[in-house]
Amino acid sequence: MPTPLILASTSVYRQSLLQKLGLPFECCNPDIDETAHIDESAHALVLRLAKAKAVAGAEQFPDGLIIGSDQVAVIDGKIIGKPHDFDNAVAQLTQASGKAITFYTGLALYNAETGAMAAEVEPFTVHFRHLSHAQIVAYIEKEEPYYCAGSFKSEGLGIALFTELEGRDPNTLVGLPLILLTEMLLAQGVDVLA
Repeated sequence: MPTPLILASTSVYRQSLLQKLGLPFECCNPDIDETAHIDESAHALVLRLAKAKAVAGAEQFPDGLIIGSDQVAVIDGKIIGKPHDFDNAVAQLTQASGKAITFYTGLALYNAETGAMAAEVEPFTVHFRHLSHAQIVAYIEKEEPYYCAGSFKSEGLGIALFTELEGRDPNTLVGLPLILLTEMLLAQGVDVLA
């Protein structure tokens, strides 16, 4: 029986991305503390959380090949996450207006059977256009991006917020770098093209 592929996430966005690879997978909800440590960099935070999510998934799937992922954005040197409500989303997009924002996505692939762990951080930078308050409010009311780091959904109307995107894999911006994941899976003997 082949090793089951497990996505340690309940994010519908990550599930949708993983479906693009055409591999059967299951999902689990990794119950971990996502609080940043004092003076922890964005890079270190998402790497630690991606690994922790993958390892947490092993409790439910001890023979699984488990994918963990986490993402934060950095604006003006400060880590921001999901806004959770309208006012925070307005504040995040107001702060991002006219600026380049870097997103850091941590990706971990953990083989629970062998203990092998691969983990990396994939950066992706978005350049926001100058946005009026009315544009910000209209966007938030239409897409309600309350559970998306940075307060936008790039796979939807959020693309209109940008002037430029910089990165290796646009899927990274949605929360799951598929190019990197494909490389990690191949190292574990899973060829998505086979």
